[in-house]
Amino acid sequence: MDTNLVPYKHTINSSVMVIEPMDFQPSVKSANSSVEAKKQTFSSFDDLLANSKQPVLVDFYATWCGPCQYMVPVLNQVSAELKDKIQLVKIDTEKYPKIADQYKIEALPTFIIFRDGKPCDRFEGALTAEQLIQRIETALDDKQK
Repeated sequence: MDTNLVPYKHTINSSVMVIEPMDFQPSVKSANSSVEAKKQTFSSFDDLLANSKQPVLVDFYATWCGPCQYMVPVLNQVSAELKDKIQLVKIDTEKYPKIADQYKIEALPTFIIFRDGKPCDRFEGALTAEQLIQRIETALDDKQK
């Protein structure tokens, strides 16, 4: 399935990357004033994965999803704690249904860890920060063996 899109940007806010359509201009405010949001453009989701220097944790979410909203502070915490190990990307499944379909997203939130541009772990549902960190570290350790 084609994942090429019109160019989109992602905003890194407290080390969390949010995929947004190019015509969407959110006001970027950081809870931590020392963290500056960055914007980059990719021609496709595959391009983003291929050019990442770290493994990527993708959070497939929707704005109306309660458990997804619960995960926002958890993901901020995990992203800060594992900033040297993994890059976090959030994809709104309602804005990018083709990407959600490609990865057969049927429940929210769904998390997929990508390494070298390929999925290496997948799980669904809300987790605590400790559970999520353990899951990520286990997936990354298993892949290195």
